[in-house]
Amino acid sequence: MTTTPPIKNTSRRDFLQKSSAAVVGGSLAGTLASARTVHAAGSDVLKVGLIGCGGRGSGAAVNAMRADPNLQLVALADAFEDRLGHCKKILERQIGNKYAVTDEQCFVGFDAYKQLLETDVDVVLLCTPPHFRPAQLKAAIEAGKHVFCEKPVAVDPTGVRSVLETVELAKQKNLSIVSGLCWRYDLGVRETMSRIKDGAIGDIVAIQENYLTGTLWHRGRKESWSEMEYQMRNWLYFAWLSGDHIVEQHIHSLDKALWLMDDEPPVSCMGLGGRQVRTDDKWGHIYDHFAVCYEWANGVKTYAYTRQMKDCFNQVEDFVLGTKGSAKVLAHEVASQGSDQEKWKYSGPKPSMYDVEHKELFAGIRSGKILNNGEYMSYSTLLAIMGREACYSGELITWEQAMNSEQDLTPKAYAWADVAVPAIAIPGKTNFAKKS
Repeated sequence: MTTTPPIKNTSRRDFLQKSSAAVVGGSLAGTLASARTVHAAGSDVLKVGLIGCGGRGSGAAVNAMRADPNLQLVALADAFEDRLGHCKKILERQIGNKYAVTDEQCFVGFDAYKQLLETDVDVVLLCTPPHFRPAQLKAAIEAGKHVFCEKPVAVDPTGVRSVLETVELAKQKNLSIVSGLCWRYDLGVRETMSRIKDGAIGDIVAIQENYLTGTLWHRGRKESWSEMEYQMRNWLYFAWLSGDHIVEQHIHSLDKALWLMDDEPPVSCMGLGGRQVRTDDKWGHIYDHFAVCYEWANGVKTYAYTRQMKDCFNQVEDFVLGTKGSAKVLAHEVASQGSDQEKWKYSGPKPSMYDVEHKELFAGIRSGKILNNGEYMSYSTLLAIMGREACYSGELITWEQAMNSEQDLTPKAYAWADVAVPAIAIPGKTNFAKKS
């Protein structure tokens, strides 16, 4: 994976200014001259390619095909031939005549995404494990493709910085980047957020983010698999691939906290976590619970809790406490304090947020009003990463330390061979890779 060198003492605005300047100062002039304006009339067929043919990828392809009447899925890419084959069978059945993938447009292996990007697809769906997102997003934007990009967008700060630079390139090339942080596309959540931001509960005092769930799948191990294949087929349980579940799953909750704070990142965080039930080697080296406290410059704190354990209390909700009331974001409820104790609950339309994100992606391409979710999806990813590292290390970590960290979880090589099995992080002994 191509990575970006650490940036010295980088503030958020400084980083974006430098990235934008670097893009403009490069070979952008020629690129801008030939920037895509096709399909603005809304009449041409848009060709779509899927990179990452697992369950989320298959689902995203179905959502995409529902989003616009004049689409075709024309290409598939995955590291594993069997996963691609399974995906083909599902999509042939579910999307009907919009399925137009030939054998020649199916690509397998670590470089499959590069082969797909050499085709004439207009839009790509990036649905591989998160580790691969920075390199694949960069390649897609450089190739002139519009992108639906699943969350999270990286597993380490080096990857986040790479994505932020690609986001700036996409803006200059007028290319879409729509994020898989799907709650931003839920109509009930949008209306609830709007009311909170309009002052229905006064000033925000504190936020609590709960993502307490059961366990997820495990695909076992076959003797014929190399360690690399085993880890990639069970990618949830290795931080270099998934970022750990605080990054891979809890990012949805953390993204809503960032949204509530007007997409301004926190100053610092501290936390605790560990492995109470994931004691077997089959679970890799990730934790099964995290508790993180994030603090913003204005003193607002977010208390974020996530757990993946069976037979425990489950709850996924966002609780917002204000000076004049409270809200529950996923329940779409706002309670304003006052003489009449006003309560509001969303009762409007409830289309699938997974469909809405694709509808808005393709509507933007058709109209020329390109969407770029890149900045907030990058910040939410780094928010989750710094929380992970605060728990792994036991340290208090600042946003600037996280943004400038030299941490890079990329393996030495991509090959079907041995790869290191990461050690389990021990707070007080595991150190976060800060800028030296």
